[in-house]
Amino acid sequence: MQLRLHATAVSDIGAFRQTNQDAAFAAHWGAAVADGVGGGPSGDIASAALVQRVGALGGRIANADAVTARISDANWDLRSLVDSDASLEGMATTFTGLFLSASGSLLLAHAGDSRGYLLRHGAFTRETRDDSYVQVLVEHGLLAPEDAAYHPRRNIITASLRGAETDAVTVTERDTQVGDRWLLCSDGLTDYVPEEEIAITLIRARDAASAASAIVSLALEAGTRDNVTAVVCDVADAGLLPLKADACYFGSAASVQAPNAQIA
Repeated sequence: MQLRLHATAVSDIGAFRQTNQDAAFAAHWGAAVADGVGGGPSGDIASAALVQRVGALGGRIANADAVTARISDANWDLRSLVDSDASLEGMATTFTGLFLSASGSLLLAHAGDSRGYLLRHGAFTRETRDDSYVQVLVEHGLLAPEDAAYHPRRNIITASLRGAETDAVTVTERDTQVGDRWLLCSDGLTDYVPEEEIAITLIRARDAASAASAIVSLALEAGTRDNVTAVVCDVADAGLLPLKADACYFGSAASVQAPNAQIA
């Protein structure tokens, strides 16, 4: 049985930011969210350029090594942008993405503190590890998990993509089932809304589009002070319907054309 993703996203600038530094894409073969790293220049360009490049490459992907190569190619675009415009030096972005493999499994790629969650048979689980200062504190027993969302240094991340040779993403292969629902999101959601509320909302939503909209509304109602983006992917049987390979873009990826970006 061939699988596909019913995937879509909603991205909102929020009430307290002047630019949307979140970017996302959604397609039947994959989806991703990226969040420009706070405190650096041009986070909207970093997230948009990365997501546009990864989405433009299109189609099912062979294996984890191919995912790594695709993201590395996109990351080199960030370096080329900085090399052509010194004012962009220091720009960086998180990245969390899902890709259907040729074998039918899902490949989950991650760097930073955007997150991926899986809803399967009513069980809601976080599938990514935050690359962040507070996550290290939690893992060493120096901070209670329930206090992480309120720590004053919660926005310090320990991994991102900025066009450097040392940048890396973690790619893992996951089994997948028809009926699985994945959520990829920026920290404008998870810093303000408890995971229990997110889970309930995903369970109640009838489809990916209504789920993404409801999740973003949760963050806005909670008073998020950040941009907020939710990408929802429902795993389904592809059947005999023709599948459009093109990706749809959201957030800064829909509104920002990165200068000199190499979009295939």
